[in-house]
Amino acid sequence: MNRLTLTVTPAQDGRTVGSLMRRELSMADGLISSAKFRENGILVNGRRVRVTDRVHAGDTLSVDVSDRDGNHAAPLDIPVDTLWEDDCLAVLYKPAGICVYGEGFANLAGILACKWGKDIAFHPVNRLDVGTTGLMLAAKDGYTHDRLRRMLHTDAFRREYIAVTQGAPSPPSGVIGLPIGRDPGPDGRRAVDPAGLDSRTDYEVICARAGRALVRLRLHTGRTHQIRVHMAAIGCPLVGDTLYGAADRGLDRPALHSRRVTLTHPVTGGTIDASAPPPDDFRALLEPPGGWRLRKRLCERQTSETVSE
Repeated sequence: MNRLTLTVTPAQDGRTVGSLMRRELSMADGLISSAKFRENGILVNGRRVRVTDRVHAGDTLSVDVSDRDGNHAAPLDIPVDTLWEDDCLAVLYKPAGICVYGEGFANLAGILACKWGKDIAFHPVNRLDVGTTGLMLAAKDGYTHDRLRRMLHTDAFRREYIAVTQGAPSPPSGVIGLPIGRDPGPDGRRAVDPAGLDSRTDYEVICARAGRALVRLRLHTGRTHQIRVHMAAIGCPLVGDTLYGAADRGLDRPALHSRRVTLTHPVTGGTIDASAPPPDDFRALLEPPGGWRLRKRLCERQTSETVSE
């Protein structure tokens, strides 16, 4: 996406260009400033204008929101699955062992520099730890990224995770609202801290057996290691999570999977709903399987788009 366009309605007659950019196009001040200094950054009926200029019904406002820098990561020829994509964003399936950035490591920035080309920017929206699998959004320009970032913890952008915990949470559903801060140690741990940032995680036990539970989770905030810290704090750390206390010989990473994302497209207004199953090593933790219905639900992969009227 290179330009946003808006046809001025009678109700918008007489408003300033800057007002329309902020309120109707939902542009942040930084993006407005960037557009102001581009040669054809802000146009009305094809003519360059200032943000203080006023428009009239029937005018066409056009704003350049393209990225100038592209993707500077070293290209990596590693396949990555794309569940949904357009000119603004993509819904990707991130395997375990791949980080978001990281020169010298398998990373999504380099993978997408190879897949999309270096001229298309990479803006991660919901970042996943290197050991976490599942669905992750990447925006292709700063405007889309800013819109998605502001939607991230609202009903316009819902994320569902599943995890296998050591021990079953009690009660079987609830809300964990413990604040999270940085642990003073050297290993990047976070910890529950009364002086930390407000954090909220909803959880629901799907099934439990043999001292473990399969849990569905929803984040209302986005703190580093939030699910891992919250589940450990209630005595049910994620299986395989050596940092927070549940090492497992069957899995060398936390048993956490970003299973589903549902969001309102920030440009088209349509609804994107994507889901993907966890990998085999995650599913092996649930053996013996809990019946056909559970297995089918875990193994579903679906993507749909509802176009805004």
